[in-house]
Amino acid sequence: MAEIAIWGVIATLGLATFATRLSFLALLGEGELPLWLRRVLHYVPPAILAAIIAPQLLSGAAGLDATFDGPRCAAALAGFAIAYFTRSTFATIAVGMAVLWGLTLL
Repeated sequence: MAEIAIWGVIATLGLATFATRLSFLALLGEGELPLWLRRVLHYVPPAILAAIIAPQLLSGAAGLDATFDGPRCAAALAGFAIAYFTRSTFATIAVGMAVLWGLTLL
């Protein structure tokens, strides 16, 4: 790929990102989000986290597999417990990764 094409893609994606962020500022201004939108946005982080974790938890060497390996399953259970008790996305990720890395190193 030519260097000019690469810079064109980077510039286009940068402008698209800027436009999406600016749209919220320009349309909303100093006002507040509507209640229905705040209610919907409340569920975005758990949905994204589940979409990232589920394929990793269910995938095996041969593709989609329902068997769970030890470290992944233990990390998922630890993350679920932390999420249930703390309702913190950061704590869920941190504890899940710590358990996964700890059990992988053993």
